[in-house]
Formats: sequence, C-alpha cells, structure tokens
Amino acid sequence: MRALWAAVAALFLFAGPAAAETAVLRGLDKVTGHARDFTAPVGRAVRFGTLEIIARSCSKRPAEETPEVTIYVQVFDHPPGRTKGEQTPRTEVFAGWLFASSPGISALEHPVYDVWAIDCRA
Repeated sequence: MRALWAAVAALFLFAGPAAAETAVLRGLDKVTGHARDFTAPVGRAVRFGTLEIIARSCSKRPAEETPEVTIYVQVFDHPPGRTKGEQTPRTEVFAGWLFASSPGISALEHPVYDVWAIDCRA
C-alpha cells in the first residue's frame, strides 16, 4: 500500500511542465480605465475584479518561430448581490483560447472587464 501512495505522489510531483507554468494576463476595468498585468498559475484560480480566471493551458512558440502566446482560460463571474450580504452564484462567462497576437479573435465579452493574453512563464 505504501508503494502505491509513493507512486501516486511521484506522479503528481513529476507530472510535467504544466505544474510550473504561469500565464501572464492583462486585465482592463472599463469603468475606471485601469489596466494591470497579473499572473495565473496554470490550474489555479485568480481573481480580477468580480472575475475568477483559471488558466488551463499556456503555450509559447520558440524564439526562432513567429511569436505567439496562446492561453486556454475559463472565466467565471461572481456578480455582487442585489442586497447587502447576498451572494449570487458564479456563472461561466467565457471558456476558450486567448491569442496574444490577435486579441480580438477569441475575446472575453464582459460589460466591465477585458482580459488579454500577454506571456507564458515557466
């Protein structure tokens, strides 16, 4: 039994580069006009305003090829409740690929926020 747990632990520890990858995203609050860059470790949720963003994959072409960064994200909105203290359920507002070279191809459509792919880091 101990050997089984050791094998499972080794699988998670050495699962590959995705565990160490980090997506770099840029978020824009269209109400205030403020933009900021933030990092999203692949597989972990981060918050930007009322959005919860989970980067599922992040890839970057080698330097000798045409530059391109692609990030697959799931975006959920946690809008504030109508009354004080009320919590509304999260809703998925976007799931798809973001392309750094063409931000308009597959873009998050949200009335308050825009999110773009910037970079991938190991």
